[in-house]
Amino acid sequence: MSKPAAVAQAAAPAAPAFDVARVRADFPILSRQIHGKPLVYLDSAASSQRPLPVLRAVEHYETALHANVHRGVHSLSQWATEAYEHAREIVRRFLNARSTREIVFVRGTTEAINLVANSWGRDRLSAGDEILITHLEHHANIVPWQMVCAATGARLRAAPVRPNGELDLEAFRALLHPRTRLVAVAHVSNALGTILPVQEIVRLAHARGVPVLLDGAQAIAHEAVDVQALDCDFYAFSGHKVYAPTGIGVLYGRESLLDAMPPWQGGGDMILSVGIDSSTYNELPWKFEAGTPNISGAVGLGAALEYVEALGRRAIGAHEHSLLEVATERLAALPRLRLVGTAPAKAAVISFTIDGVHPHDIGTILDSEGVAIRTGHHCAMPIMELYGLAATARASFACYNSLEDIDRLLEGLRKVRELFA
Repeated sequence: MSKPAAVAQAAAPAAPAFDVARVRADFPILSRQIHGKPLVYLDSAASSQRPLPVLRAVEHYETALHANVHRGVHSLSQWATEAYEHAREIVRRFLNARSTREIVFVRGTTEAINLVANSWGRDRLSAGDEILITHLEHHANIVPWQMVCAATGARLRAAPVRPNGELDLEAFRALLHPRTRLVAVAHVSNALGTILPVQEIVRLAHARGVPVLLDGAQAIAHEAVDVQALDCDFYAFSGHKVYAPTGIGVLYGRESLLDAMPPWQGGGDMILSVGIDSSTYNELPWKFEAGTPNISGAVGLGAALEYVEALGRRAIGAHEHSLLEVATERLAALPRLRLVGTAPAKAAVISFTIDGVHPHDIGTILDSEGVAIRTGHHCAMPIMELYGLAATARASFACYNSLEDIDRLLEGLRKVRELFA
């Protein structure tokens, strides 16, 4: 299948400077107004917007290619299968996985972690075993392990965090011991933006023969992810965090581990033969993809990753980091505003509070100004508890954000302070 024209054009050599105006033109939603004011979208850590190449790829699939995959001999089924498996190869290349056998399509990071917890964990964990996480984790990297621990008698332990939001690596090292069976940590904290030292975490764990799962939901759009260089055993991410549709995500797994794991769900497409008494399971990666998959979502994910590659991951990262530096400096100068999470290594996420103002009120007032941020505990209640907070306000940046967006955020925060003076 040929690329959409917009993707082919974007693949030309990048301009010396990141052209944010050109990028913004690819995102139709950014041209709309909220409460009569131009939208400023600063909630990409919750869900990023979709560029035209992704929207067009999904539309093309739905209007010209749709049929069920892996089953039909007619042309539409063959074309749909080709599009679906082509998306898998794009993901493999994006992650630098060794083989498409290591790329499993799932609904998102949450389902990917649940798959590992149920397929890998329940067969290998027993009473006294331990799973090691951190206090920075999203609930999706906590609750599945709590559930498998309850079923097996294993124990969940969490490494602490320093006051600036940085992982206490020495404490993490001390928690690794002979009963540790798995390390499962975020690549980037969704609540604070902290970038964890994942290469060192993997090295420490592997020195003890412990496999590592990385929750890459917040890293995939901001960091260059090379699973072979990271040497991780599992890597999970969601498409909607990286400009793709919702309901599609990826579990990368080292082939030797996936091959030894039983299917988590049963049904069509994950089998080779079925009898009343027994079944023969399909090969990797399809033995983990029971039922009709999210085909259009996979196509959209492939288009999104090609879009990111065309813009250049380093260029995107540099642009977002410059926004983070400017926003951090300007927010830190505001009276009564407290930054929450100031680790030296951060992705483009800023959490903050304002004395005397509930974060939900901050978010509501900013929305009236056309500025969309996230407020709440960000599905990361343990780290909120460590800071003694019920919630924070969170602004998160993406490739389409600009310095003007920061200006609008600051203007909105001035109105918050005036109303709560």
